Amino acid sequence: MTGKAVGAAANIADTAAAFDGRIEGQRLMRDWYKALEEAPARGQHVANVFVMGNAVEILRAFDFQLVFPEINSLQTGVRKTSEEYLRLSEDYGMSPDVCSYVKADVGLILKEHEHPAGRIPRAHIAIASNMCSTFIKWAEIWERLLKTPTFVLDLPGQRAGNWRVRPGDAQHAADARWVEAQFQDLIHRCEAITGKRFDLDRLAEVEDRVNKMVAHWNNVMALNRVCPAPYNAMLDGLTYIGIMNVYRGTPEGVAFMRNLEAQLKTKVARGEGRVAEERYRLLFSGTPCYVSMRRLVELFETWGGVFAYSDYLTFAAGGMDAGDLAYDTSRPLESLAEVTALAAQRGLSNQFFAHERLAQQIRDYAVDGIVFHGIKSCRFVSSGMADTRDYLNKRLKMPSLYIESDLIDPRYWSDAQIKNRVDAFFETLRQSGGAPPAGKSVPPATGRAA
Repeated sequence: MTGKAVGAAANIADTAAAFDGRIEGQRLMRDWYKALEEAPARGQHVANVFVMGNAVEILRAFDFQLVFPEINSLQTGVRKTSEEYLRLSEDYGMSPDVCSYVKADVGLILKEHEHPAGRIPRAHIAIASNMCSTFIKWAEIWERLLKTPTFVLDLPGQRAGNWRVRPGDAQHAADARWVEAQFQDLIHRCEAITGKRFDLDRLAEVEDRVNKMVAHWNNVMALNRVCPAPYNAMLDGLTYIGIMNVYRGTPEGVAFMRNLEAQLKTKVARGEGRVAEERYRLLFSGTPCYVSMRRLVELFETWGGVFAYSDYLTFAAGGMDAGDLAYDTSRPLESLAEVTALAAQRGLSNQFFAHERLAQQIRDYAVDGIVFHGIKSCRFVSSGMADTRDYLNKRLKMPSLYIESDLIDPRYWSDAQIKNRVDAFFETLRQSGGAPPAGKSVPPATGRAA
């Protein structure tokens, strides 16, 4: 190895030693909220977007400051203030059965946009999509209460089980043209709002950074195929996926993911796992309970269980979980439409055909058991879990646990009941011959990141 190469390796090692993904992720989230609060004073335009189907690359090309209402809502749960916002919206007239994310956001509006992390500015435009039916109804609330102009993207999904669209075939070409026409419409609206001309070169720059983030992120996920897993896909992974969304296509996002990959590779090289005595490798299916996430993870880690993977890291990644989908920056708008069409199809398949992807993830991560988390106020994610659980049990003989609470509503968390179910699940695993999964290591993939 040359002196230059040795020096480069030493720099990477130093960076990995000094970097802590959880701490750095929290710092970046604070910076994001500060930037949101200061956006009106800077005269910066603001857009509301969701984590799926959001056209972030186009908005970044116009220098919009991005508000993620889902993240604002989940942060009220993390900060133990969600119940106040939920009760405000229910007193206003919203049903207890409505998505708690939506109710927390309505509570935020009723509190004059005062969030525990800072004031959230009003948006000049909102981007919704059919990736979740609630997105469209949520956007209608902004139209009604705040007079926010709304743009809804109609994205193609999966048509049937085992059905795939592949780049270059006729169906994908038609889907991409449909999406691109909508992007053209969105660009005209952004030009009218900002007074700026659309810059294809700027879009290409954003896409190049997204490509780098995606490569690093997929390497990070692959690292958890190793035993012991270097991070918990639920507790740690939620921080990582937050940065993937909030800083998508930014220099800060690229730097975070690059340093995170280096840090976790160092942990793998040392044989250091998230759980000191890893005995069970688990897969979490469904959306988290943010208000009690640390407690939930603690219940599993006490038994030596680690969440090696979560399908939430797939459908909450906004298409960035697919390492094979990269933008062609020489034709940025066409490529954006092509990748968006494919990512939407895969994202929707995770909802309606979850058994196909989960079966593959069980094999990829050498999973011993799967935990399904039903959400009281999210039927979209929860309604098919019973069928998926039955399929995996019959086809793969996969032990599973079903628990239920809510995204951010603490009134649906029963600690004693959930603890009893978790303990019974592990007793079953132990009696069936569960043991430390020695040798259940899959070499991590190598990506394109630099």
